[in-house]
Amino acid sequence: MRTIKRVPEQPSGTDLPTRAEVLEDEGRGRLTRGNKAVLAAFFLFLVVMVVGSVVHLPYAVMSPGPTQDTLGTSTDGKGKPIIAISGLPTYPTDGALRFTTVRVEGGPGYPVDAWDILQAWIDPARDVLPVDDVFDPKVTQEQVAEENAIQMEGSQEEATAVALRAIGKQVPTHVAIAGITDASKAKGLLEVGDRLDRIDGVEIASTQAVRDVLQKKKPGDSVSMTVTRKGKEQTLEVPTVAGQGGRTALGVLLGLDHDFPAKVAIDAGAIGGPSAGLMFSLGIYDKLTPGPLAGGRQIAGTGTIDDQGVVGPIGGIRQKLAGARSDGAEYFLAPADNCDEVVGHVPDGLDVFKVGTFDEGRTAVEAIAKGQTGSLPRC
Repeated sequence: MRTIKRVPEQPSGTDLPTRAEVLEDEGRGRLTRGNKAVLAAFFLFLVVMVVGSVVHLPYAVMSPGPTQDTLGTSTDGKGKPIIAISGLPTYPTDGALRFTTVRVEGGPGYPVDAWDILQAWIDPARDVLPVDDVFDPKVTQEQVAEENAIQMEGSQEEATAVALRAIGKQVPTHVAIAGITDASKAKGLLEVGDRLDRIDGVEIASTQAVRDVLQKKKPGDSVSMTVTRKGKEQTLEVPTVAGQGGRTALGVLLGLDHDFPAKVAIDAGAIGGPSAGLMFSLGIYDKLTPGPLAGGRQIAGTGTIDDQGVVGPIGGIRQKLAGARSDGAEYFLAPADNCDEVVGHVPDGLDVFKVGTFDEGRTAVEAIAKGQTGSLPRC
């Protein structure tokens, strides 16, 4: 039974509460069942939020990253050209030849939580993959960054060689040491930048030649390596190690070293990996040839490129398509080997063409510039 307090009559001019107001105020001090349920749900929500943001999950999230115009300037505020050439005549350009990127979270040093995963599942432009499918579980954050930097440097080197050859320049090529792994026994013997001339007397003209010679040995055997270091030739006895699949290896990363007739400097900032090779080669070629290659068009693309101008597949093609369209690209060059991943994932307003070589990429850009894309192959 509710007890009603008696309230004396209010003197004229006072501001005391009425009986109804007293009853109302007493009711406000109590928690109803509904209020308790709301409060419990709120605290449960807080707990879930905290747990979701603290517990790290073994997944990697791939999201669209920014694009950069190889014909433009760096985005670090310094205004330096992404591609700077000296030693050869250069020409004005128009339009954009953008290389695309992917932002990856969940690798070494960048764990993701449940909320990151949930947001990625909701967004069709993002992918969630087991982290071991993206990163070697044995590598560290520093090793990932180092390998990405080496791959970026290699892609720039090969893109430069392809573009210079496309304008008729001679570019001699040499196999060189691009990096030395922690498992290698060549530490202290080989150095990054060493050019490989001969192994066990066999002339080295390609990275495949290195692999072929090594397979004649058992892991742990030594090989006689003749290298050129800082212009001087020397011969070293280098122990081998067991590589993937039990193959004989040196435990080094191989790259190509070139004798360029001009200096080409590429500033890609902190971006790593090899997938900008195609767009670098097109950007260099555009700057070295009269008339704007892109013809004022906004063109993006991706793809590795090797010393022979062959365009290779890359990861994250869906994210790169989305990132290119978000940054205003209307046309996209995709590696032919990625076409099966492109179909069904092309953003509205983006026209995608498949390319397998530098020459096919150049032909596609020239056709886009003229507005004559009807005969170009599409994914």
